[in-house]
This record gives sequence, structure tokens and C-alpha cells, in this order.
Amino acid sequence: MRDEIVGYKEEEDYKKEEEREMVGGGLAESKKFVVVGYALTSKKVKSFLQPKLEGLARSKGILFVAIDQSKPLSDQGPFDIVLHKLSGSKWRRILEEYRLTHPDVTVLDPPEAIQHIYNRQYMLEDVADLNLSDTYGEVGVPRQLVIEKDSSSIPDAVGKADLRLPIVAKPLAAKSHELSLAYDKFSLQMLEPPLVLQEFINHGGILFKVYIVGEAVKVVRRFSLPDISKRELSTNPGVFRFPRVSCAAASADEADLDPCVGELPPRPLLEKLAKELRRRLGLHLFNLDIIRELGTKDRYYVIDINYFPGYGKMPEYEHIFTDFLLSLVKQKQ
Repeated sequence: MRDEIVGYKEEEDYKKEEEREMVGGGLAESKKFVVVGYALTSKKVKSFLQPKLEGLARSKGILFVAIDQSKPLSDQGPFDIVLHKLSGSKWRRILEEYRLTHPDVTVLDPPEAIQHIYNRQYMLEDVADLNLSDTYGEVGVPRQLVIEKDSSSIPDAVGKADLRLPIVAKPLAAKSHELSLAYDKFSLQMLEPPLVLQEFINHGGILFKVYIVGEAVKVVRRFSLPDISKRELSTNPGVFRFPRVSCAAASADEADLDPCVGELPPRPLLEKLAKELRRRLGLHLFNLDIIRELGTKDRYYVIDINYFPGYGKMPEYEHIFTDFLLSLVKQKQ
């Protein structure tokens, strides 16, 4: 097994070096490739840079080149686009300096815009401020409360905010996807701040994942937490923990669902929401987790926003993403 891992790493290192040599040697420029420098975690590289994406990209004249983090970013390339999802203040400083000295390079996305949605206290503010409502439906956010510290104060804080049980608790830092569900007021003390507490809204156990890639919008169904009845609420005290609910759940696109639960949100509503949030957030690459309140036809809630999500799970992502990259270059011509 160890030999396989070492062999895989050596193959990846060789591939990265070959890509850099193509750029450094001018081959990419002579063939007029769109050069996309990427700085991603190894997990993200494996899930996103799949062979079908790289193959299609090359056929369209797009070359993905790994950024060497041990070398100055300004000494690498030249890049047309920098694609990244790394954390840490050092990387953010490097990227901000690079953007100032290379204004012609498109950086996906600005570090300060990404940081904004990594904090759940502010993540949904732009959705709430939109107060989006039209003939296709209305979009809001669940009532929520931020708890910075002192778990013993949570029951009183929830009471003063008049939040209804059950309560969904999420880490304040959006880099963690775990969540907890508290059924009774006493159990709220078992939660560990810093947290965002949201009212749980029954939604038929179905969540809509809305992927946004520039102006493209793609929606898929995912199984979510099941509905909670008043009887279950009164007979099941405690806190229940769930890891990465929508990410781990199976796709619900092929499931035999009640149309009232499984019907996709109206496309005009999603496109309007995506357009407004692209502008307000200053991001090109993100997704929205949306639920429809059970018993309603057109009342939707955005419960989470994720930057640069798992596009590898999005149908036809390789076509959508390569078209998006080409459109960015065309806009600058």
C-alpha cells in the first residue's frame, strides 16, 4: 500500500513539473493556451481536477498548472487565471500582493470576499438584506443567534431571542460542516461555543444544493435531516450530532418523492438570487443550501453558503467550468 501511495505522489509531482515546464518554456503561449494556476489542497485536487475535466480543458485550449507554494508566486506563470482554495493569513497576503502587481490576472476569488462567508455570523446577512420576494416565491434565512462563549448562558439567550425548538447548532467558523440538533432547552447547555444557533424548519427531508459557477446555475436534490413532529420533540430530549449532512447524503434526484417536497425551486427565482448574491458577495464560485418550508409551495430558506464547493458532484461540471473559464478570458479581451 505504501509503495502505491509513493508511486502516486511521484506521478503527481512529475505531472506538475511537466505542466510548469510547458508554461515556462513558452509552449502554452505558442499554442495560445489559457493558463490556470491552481493552489488547492490535495483533497480538492483529487475531487475537482478529475481526468475528464483536464481532458476537456486541454481540448478547449485550457491548461491547469499547479502553483508551487515554496516559490514566489510572481516568479511563476504567466497565468491568465489563478484558482485557489487555501487557508491561512500568509496565503491571503501573498494573493493580495499578487493581485496588486498583476491586475490583468483574474483571481478566483478575492480572499477578503471568501473570508466573509467563512464566518456564519455574517454569511447569511446578504440573503436577509435581499428580502427577495416575487411571483415565484420568497427567499429568507432562518432566525438565528450567535453565541460566542459560555454555554450555560445559551438557554436564557435562546429564550430572550424567542427562538423555537428544535435548534440547529453550527460552528461559527464555516470551515467545519458538522452540526447538532438540540430538542429541549436544558440540552442547549451541552453545546460548545462559538456557535450559530438556527431555528430548525421542517422541509420534507430534502435540501436543494444550488451550484453557482459565474452566471451558470445548477441545482440538485439531496436528502437532509428528517422532519421533527411535536411528539418527537417532547419525547426525545438531548443533543444529536450529525457530520456533513448534505455532503454525506445520497442524491435524491432519482428518488420517488412527493411532488410537494421534491419539486425544484423555480429557475427564475434561483437565477435572480444567484445574480444578486454574486454581486453582493463578490464571488464567482459558491453554492447555496436551500430548503422549502414543509406545507408551503414557495417559501424558501438559505441555510448555508459554501465557497468553491464539491463541483465534482455537479452534473456536467466539466463543461460548465471550462466554459466559465473561457468567458473570463473573453471578457478581458
